[in-house]
Amino acid sequence: MDLILELADTYFFDAAYRKFVPLAAFPFEGSGFNATTTVESTLSAWPRSYMPRQILSLTILTLIGIHVLYFLFASLSYYLIFNHDMMLHPRFLPNQVKQEIQTSLKAFPVMTLLTLPWFLGEVRGWSKLYSNVDDFDLSFIGNFGGWGGWVYMAFSSVWFLVFTDYCIYWIHRWLHHPLVYKPLHKPHHKWIIPTPFASHAFHPVDGYLQSVPYHLYVVLFPMHRLLFLVLFVAVNFWAIFIHDSDMITGHPLENFINGPAHHTLHHIYFTVNYGQYFTWADRTGNSYRHPDATLDPLLEVKMQERAVKEGKTKLE
Repeated sequence: MDLILELADTYFFDAAYRKFVPLAAFPFEGSGFNATTTVESTLSAWPRSYMPRQILSLTILTLIGIHVLYFLFASLSYYLIFNHDMMLHPRFLPNQVKQEIQTSLKAFPVMTLLTLPWFLGEVRGWSKLYSNVDDFDLSFIGNFGGWGGWVYMAFSSVWFLVFTDYCIYWIHRWLHHPLVYKPLHKPHHKWIIPTPFASHAFHPVDGYLQSVPYHLYVVLFPMHRLLFLVLFVAVNFWAIFIHDSDMITGHPLENFINGPAHHTLHHIYFTVNYGQYFTWADRTGNSYRHPDATLDPLLEVKMQERAVKEGKTKLE
């Protein structure tokens, strides 16, 4: 988020704060802002490093960003990938898509408020984000011929996914504990047959808790800030992608990657496939259920269609 804020400051916020909070409007001494009278009119009383400005700017950027990501990626997945025949499933709720969107929109402001301290910490240098590839030196391990920074970037990409996947597995599994499931996680499991718009249709505390590992990672481990931004957007896309109720099976990656088929089974059976990207945590935690074509909820839709054609009112 520090990179996004820097770009936003350069192309928008600097001008906005100069206009709405000009330094010339505070002509008293001891204001804490060092500017000469000749440039007072071109400066803001809230410089980039001023925490209230950072909080306000981050709030605006986060709210805009999550809405754009959600509606852009969810719409693309809904119209290009999601099988709309799933909406004929008997457990697909009336007006479900509208309800999913409404639940997401209600959650976004609270999730933004809860996430703000993490973003603020990243902007103010309280994380281990760094800017230059060469800033991370691996010479203490060995001679990488000047490629040490790139080697670490490749490693950190993989380690980020492994670390966050394992953390989210246990957070997700804990959210299924009877003491917290009903107040926090059950609202998300309202969608038995989810659409991509269900990806962020959480109780806001639930959605926040499952995002904590991403921010915790850069507090514990160094990561290039551009790489972190790319991966942060990618994991949001992945969260949308695995909610498309797709049960395509038979490909070799399904043994290792926790994809849409696995997550579809999670929504149907509740206590399986808690992982985010990989299957290894579910395998070691004895919560893995392999996606099989016979478990495809679309089969129930087809059975219902055949029953209707045969003049039956219900399945036998």
